[in-house]
Amino acid sequence: MSATAAETRPGDLAGEVRAVALRARAAASELALAAPERKSKALAAMAAAIRAAKAEILAANARDMAGASGLAPALRDRLALDAARIEAMAKGLDEIAAMPDPVGRSLGEWTRPNGLRIVRLSVPLGVVAVIYESRPNVTADAGALCLRAGNAAILRGGSESVQSSGAILAALRRGLREAGLPEDAIQRVPVQDRAAVGHLLALDDLIDVVIPRGGRALIERVAAESRIPVIKHLDGNCHTYVDGAATLEMARRIVVNAKMRRTGICGATETLLVDRRVAKTHLPPILADLAAAGCELRGDAATQALDPRVKPASDGDWDTEYLDAIIAVKQVEGVEEAIRHINRHGSHHTEAIVTEDQAAADRFLAAIDAGIVIHNSSTQFADGGEFGMGAEIGISTGKLHARGPVGAEQLTSYKYVVRGSGQVRP
Repeated sequence: MSATAAETRPGDLAGEVRAVALRARAAASELALAAPERKSKALAAMAAAIRAAKAEILAANARDMAGASGLAPALRDRLALDAARIEAMAKGLDEIAAMPDPVGRSLGEWTRPNGLRIVRLSVPLGVVAVIYESRPNVTADAGALCLRAGNAAILRGGSESVQSSGAILAALRRGLREAGLPEDAIQRVPVQDRAAVGHLLALDDLIDVVIPRGGRALIERVAAESRIPVIKHLDGNCHTYVDGAATLEMARRIVVNAKMRRTGICGATETLLVDRRVAKTHLPPILADLAAAGCELRGDAATQALDPRVKPASDGDWDTEYLDAIIAVKQVEGVEEAIRHINRHGSHHTEAIVTEDQAAADRFLAAIDAGIVIHNSSTQFADGGEFGMGAEIGISTGKLHARGPVGAEQLTSYKYVVRGSGQVRP
């Protein structure tokens, strides 16, 4: 049924969404038993299909970009594709194809005194629904990671990326077909009606996990409405703390990269904290570097006194994910105050310390409550691809099931296999 037909018959919408989930459940049953080599073959074929469809994907993205003139710059950057980003998508698929299969691994085994042999074995989650905004590359990342982990994927991208995501999905399904795996292993909700998301979130009998990736409004809606367990990717209000024992040149390189490499990604630093011990020596050149790169500076009174370009920071600035060329700057009394500030205002995503003091680094890494903590490097490394996962569906800011980058391994669960020789319980 076409999207237009479905939208003109709203009474059929719930049934159409359920039909997608039923097909996904059937595909998941086949994928759970698929040999690793078949999945690798499909992933390699999907990468080749992405490369072969480059012109079609770029044309589709141009149509999306033409219709998205009102989007904020950060969202337009996430939406935009070029030859390099398409190649990065394909390379990610190649890397996922080469990864060890996460299904069927022994996670632990032991023998009980009564002779029972117990193995904890990794297994697929089943059917994973991924709801996302703007980023069409999530179509490839999510589909491939779910496949590697033996899961069927139901994708619901935003209306702004519908053409790009559709072209990418067509390439993925060609790869599945070439490998003899069910095309229904990767599907998308076939209508843009927002009510379809509500129907999807009610299918707890068919869908095992929901992963939302987008703005706070999307995450909060999914968390509030879903009857299905949710792996949440919430705000990326990330911090970089420059300690009193930080090397100035290293701090300058890291801070500018962490903020300005790509301002619209969730791993971009939004707040800079600097130890008062080195504020007068380290902050002026760092602020100058940021300003030269086009960054708006907001800071506390002590920081404003060092550079007239620094605007006053409000209380809200410490809790803001700008996704733009804006940074909040605050001076703190050493690592302990930095930890307190981050644990109060951070979003549990990614936090970094720059220091040559190993004790301060160890204290920071142990005490910060975040999915990713970093010593002497940029927060922009908060990415599944950079972690060697090939790609990611998102960075989980929760603590249950998965935390940090969600790759193929994080899309598995486990079961216990018990082998006996006639034992009965007394």
